[in-house]
Amino acid sequence: MTTAQSTHNIFEALRESHERQRSLVRKVQLTSGDTPERQSLFDELKRELAAHELAEDRHFYRLLMEHDNGIDLSRHAIAEHHAIDELVEDLEAADPATSAWLAIAKKLGDKVLHHLEEEERRFFQMAGKLLTDKQKSSLARDYLKTYDEAKTVAA
Repeated sequence: MTTAQSTHNIFEALRESHERQRSLVRKVQLTSGDTPERQSLFDELKRELAAHELAEDRHFYRLLMEHDNGIDLSRHAIAEHHAIDELVEDLEAADPATSAWLAIAKKLGDKVLHHLEEEERRFFQMAGKLLTDKQKSSLARDYLKTYDEAKTVAA
């Protein structure tokens, strides 16, 4: 069964990715030194963040910005995606053997967890009021198609 077949609406699809992100953030932060495990988990987190962000911006936030009540929250979320991208770049440039790497990883993890919490507590409630049930279902399909394609390309 593909991800798209197991998900009925956009919120369920997004939550699945959010759970993967939370798990990967925790795992990355538990690593130490310049090890293959640290690099592998960080690479997996980068792929997950990038695929999620692309699909979410393209399908979820783009549609929400068509509503007056969705503009400010969507802009805020997209700005947070940009801040997360910058922290990923900082982490790529840092030496994974140093404590500085772990400090940036902690900052990245905190930003990701804050963003996910905010989406689930604020954005989903607002979006639930703005979107029809049909839109929620079609958004899930569109999001998952783009998400799966982005993860495949990044692999």
